[in-house]
Parts: sequence; structure tokens; C-alpha cells
Amino acid sequence: MTRNTLLATLAVVLGLSAVAPEVADARPRPQRGKTFEANKTFGLGLELGAPTGLTGKYFLSQDRALQFGLGTIYHWRDRDGLNIYLDYLFHPLSLTSNATFELPLYFGFGGRIWDVDDYRFRDDRFNDVLGIGLRVPVGIAFDFNNVPLDIFIQLAFVLDFYTGDYDRNVYGDVNGSFGIRYWFD
Repeated sequence: MTRNTLLATLAVVLGLSAVAPEVADARPRPQRGKTFEANKTFGLGLELGAPTGLTGKYFLSQDRALQFGLGTIYHWRDRDGLNIYLDYLFHPLSLTSNATFELPLYFGFGGRIWDVDDYRFRDDRFNDVLGIGLRVPVGIAFDFNNVPLDIFIQLAFVLDFYTGDYDRNVYGDVNGSFGIRYWFD
């Protein structure tokens, strides 16, 4: 179902970019080959997957950005909780470039804080665990030129360190998510 939702959202955004180019708030991009240069500055939107919640991105320069999010994570092993993250991203190249959109590849590093509730245990001793993690996100973004939107798909490799009396101290995982952002500038 999430794949169908993503495809439907992509179809709507592509349709809007073809029909209404006069409402575009994005600036034209310089034509410089395969390197990516941002034509937007600040965007906010929704992210689905791990995590699910609000996401934002702020470009510090043409190819470097801060990405942040606030939401929840539900782990298939009956753990969930509030998740806050911040990543520093590099956008080294554009995989595809045409009049409608750019397709930049990005990667970075960052951190997260996860307030873990573990429901595998019947007592309350593991329901207030704090995970502090390192993140390494890798993804692509459909960065539209004619409308102030982007759609992204990413994987984040995570290494969490847990506090308190938990059944493990360190745990590695891969979080996958996709989302859409509206760009204000």
C-alpha cells in the first residue's frame, strides 16, 4: 500500500509540474553538467516509514544541507517511541537532470534520540529506555523545478546505544522511509 501511495503522489506532482509551470517558486538551476546545485533553501513535509512524522531540510550551500525530523518509529519487534534526528547531507551529483526535475543522490551522517518503549516484556522495566544513535542516511530526491516540492526515498543505517537496564547495550539497524516536502524558499 505504501508503494501505491508513493506512485500516486509522484503522478500528481508530475502532473502539476507539467500543467502549472507559472506557479513555480523554485529558481532556475545553472547548467553545469552532472553536479547538483540546490535551487531552494528551506522545506517542510511528511515522512513515512521509519520514522513517520514531520521532516525538514535546510540547504546551507548549493550541495550541503541539514535534514531533521520529529516522529515515531515502530519496530517490527514490538518496540516504538518518539524519534528526533538531525543529519548533515552532501549532494555530490545529480543522477538525472531535465526540465522537470533533478534527481540528486545524497548521503550524510547524523544522530538521533529515540525514546524506546519495548512491549516484548510484560512488566514496565523496559518501557522507559533512551536510545542515542548514529545515523548514516543515503537517498535520492525527486527535486522538481516547476513546483516547490520534492519527494525523497532514503535508507538510514543506524547504530543505537541504549541507556539504563536494557536487554542490550548496542543495536544496529536499517531504517527506510520516503516523504514529500514543500519548499518555502
